[in-house]
Amino acid sequence: MEAPPPYSLCNPNKKSTIINRSYALLHSVAISSLIFYRLSSFFHSTPSLPLLLAFTSELILSVLWLLSQAFLWRPFTRQTFPERLLQDKNDDELPAIDLFICTADPEKEPPLEVMNTVLSAMAMDYPAEKLSVYVSDDGGCGLTLYAMKEAWEFGRYWVPFCTRFGIKTRCPKLYFSRYDDEFLGQGYEAEKEKIKV
Repeated sequence: MEAPPPYSLCNPNKKSTIINRSYALLHSVAISSLIFYRLSSFFHSTPSLPLLLAFTSELILSVLWLLSQAFLWRPFTRQTFPERLLQDKNDDELPAIDLFICTADPEKEPPLEVMNTVLSAMAMDYPAEKLSVYVSDDGGCGLTLYAMKEAWEFGRYWVPFCTRFGIKTRCPKLYFSRYDDEFLGQGYEAEKEKIKV
């Protein structure tokens, strides 16, 4: 039996690896020399408080630099294939997803933007019975509640419209601001005008 294709590939970046390791080698030689110099100066003269503080800070920064090298030791780029995720799965095998959308201040987070997020999440290409969208309004604003009621009314038409015509741009604000509209079948224009109103 043939193995299924992977969902993602990790490609090591050889050029960046060589550059990063060369830099790390050079930097570690410089740090080692500095630490050796500081330690040898302690034995030849009486250490003063500023010298001890400088040595301690250099040691701490050297350890932090050493720890940060783990991320640069072997850099790679990841190539993902999201279209393969649903290729072999039935709707029954997909897990249930809970989406939490939080908002607090309608002045900083306009309700229209929050509702666009809610509608985009509701119209995701995922089985409706396995998708739950929750809105948490920590500010308890009446305007957000009103916007949520209006979004629910609009969502009754928007979600089936996206599903029926296979709309890729699921955010209503972005979808209606586009000018390049392709023909998506019979009744598409009539449905679109009905939703706009």
